[in-house]
Amino acid sequence: MPLVGDVQERRGPPGAAVDKATADAYWRKTSGLMWTMLIIWLLAGFVVHAFAPSLNEIHFIGFPLGFYMAAQGSLIIFVVMLFWFAKRQNAIDEEFGVEEE
Repeated sequence: MPLVGDVQERRGPPGAAVDKATADAYWRKTSGLMWTMLIIWLLAGFVVHAFAPSLNEIHFIGFPLGFYMAAQGSLIIFVVMLFWFAKRQNAIDEEFGVEEE
């Protein structure tokens, strides 16, 4: 039964060996991107809404900012996050030669 580390070392085209340093660098970049996305998600999904009453003092396009962020802002942030994540992950995959065909 292969260990997780063994699977990471065999990334790349079939038959091509990837050294552990390259696999570790790939995982560091991928996990860094994942943590960045989780932090943005946490801020847009929970923290902004926790401060909605105090944000309502600021108006954006004629609406209180807290209301706008709860109704539209967070959704817009999530959609932009998805596209940015896909683009950035594809760039990481291409950098390490593991992109999809």
